[in-house]
Amino acid sequence: MPDARRLWMVAEPLHALTYFAPESRDAFEAVGLRGFWRGYFAGRAAPLGRSPAELVTATFFGFHPEFVARAIPSIWSVVEPSGAIAARLDGVDHALERVFGRDLPPDEVVAAAGPIRRSLESGRVDGRALFGANQALDWPRAPHLALWHAVTLLREHRGDGHVNALLAAGVDPCEAHVLRIADDALPLDSIQPYRGWNEKDWADATERLRDRSWIDDTGRTTPEGSQVRAEIERDTDRANAVVVDRIEDLDRVLRLLGSIAEVLQAEGEIPYPNPIGVPAPLTPG
Repeated sequence: MPDARRLWMVAEPLHALTYFAPESRDAFEAVGLRGFWRGYFAGRAAPLGRSPAELVTATFFGFHPEFVARAIPSIWSVVEPSGAIAARLDGVDHALERVFGRDLPPDEVVAAAGPIRRSLESGRVDGRALFGANQALDWPRAPHLALWHAVTLLREHRGDGHVNALLAAGVDPCEAHVLRIADDALPLDSIQPYRGWNEKDWADATERLRDRSWIDDTGRTTPEGSQVRAEIERDTDRANAVVVDRIEDLDRVLRLLGSIAEVLQAEGEIPYPNPIGVPAPLTPG
């Protein structure tokens, strides 16, 4: 398994606390963002500034434009982007305190965050809008929040590359969801309610993939469809590797993030399967 994929699998659960932890929702609600999606869009889009719906739709890629428009730009009349960024850090801070208490040794956290930070600070932002926007933010001073920021930068770097790989393969947002569900044999409701596409959108996307011989009549990927998806994932890994391969002492970083991911999984902090597509973490070895 490529190092970039191994790192994603163990780093993503830590980042995902900003979506799934109750403390994160509480923090967004405390600044006036009622409901999960308003907090989600504010927290993730805030590094882009007072962004319009079109920019968020373009960079987030997987959402129906009307779904995005329910939150953007109206949330910016409730909270400034800087307030949303502060709220997402506050939520993650309290979530990590609840789950780990003193079980995140600062020396170990610094030893993991430092190499990631150094690898990212020289990373190019070409074609990577969300990565570039997050890279421009100040690094949190608290070691555990610096580590969270580091993995957030990694995941947005990877996500931008994944969007580029999908576009290069000629796969649109709704088709990307259908292809993943078909290839991983996941239930439709693991993603359908969370992206805003209606029944006709899903049916039309499925038909387009069937016309390309990527999905069969049972709703599963054909060998050609599986090969296309595998190549998209390989391209994503290769694009992410430009920063991952520069991380010093990567095995140590993987071990720490793997231990964090295992605790989050054991405590039920991150659901599997989940709408963000990350599989249950494997113990790095």
